[in-house]
Amino acid sequence: MEIAIGLLVPFVGTVLGSAMVFLLKNDISPRLQKLLLGFASGVMVAASVWSLLIPSIEMAEEHCHSAVWMPAAVGFLAGMGFLLFLDSVIPHLHINSDEPEGVKTKLKKTTMLVFAVTLHNIPEGMAVGVVLAGMTEGISNLSFASAMALSVGIAIQNFPEGAIISMPLRSAGQSRKKAFVNGALSGIVEPIAGIITVFLISVTLPVLPYLLAFAAGAMIYVVVEELIPEAQSGRHSNIATIGVALGFVLMMILDVALG
Repeated sequence: MEIAIGLLVPFVGTVLGSAMVFLLKNDISPRLQKLLLGFASGVMVAASVWSLLIPSIEMAEEHCHSAVWMPAAVGFLAGMGFLLFLDSVIPHLHINSDEPEGVKTKLKKTTMLVFAVTLHNIPEGMAVGVVLAGMTEGISNLSFASAMALSVGIAIQNFPEGAIISMPLRSAGQSRKKAFVNGALSGIVEPIAGIITVFLISVTLPVLPYLLAFAAGAMIYVVVEELIPEAQSGRHSNIATIGVALGFVLMMILDVALG
């Protein structure tokens, strides 16, 4: 039950955010969009450090690893490489962009917008899954409280993310219902990725420190490759910077207070 709750909380955040398409008449203003993108970046950076990298290093120390930095370093770079690979092969389109990325395709613009969000939901699902798996295996520095802190933090940043994807889909001509469904489904990959991660760790517990860092690397890739550039483009980039600060501090407080 605890695992199910932890995996579903972030998805609920995406669903609630996507539901904003029923309440808002117009697109999200550029300033608010930048604030929300910055906020999401701050949450993901803080989660990567406090919830993933630090526990990875602490686990290596507990198991008397000869080089305590190795699991974190290797896993982090592997996570970055994994997202780089997905980014190169999955056709997707970023918000406020007309240049698709990934392999060439004839998919609709709206479909590629959903793929873009789905792509960076994968590491978020892995992050929650790896912490929940560590909790079930009795790892001392990974508790249900720390897992819920991460789940809640990601759910908070998923809320505006759901709105950011469903509103453009509505503007592109989709009905409110269809825009909501597509926005919500972009987040379904999170619990799926989490379930797969939990299963992998139950089979190969020794790789847990590496997977913690792997999830961190994948999340940082999303921040550096997608969220920050989108938030800093054009005018009012200082608003995005404020969002980063707010998101980082909130996630830090959640992790320290609950974890």
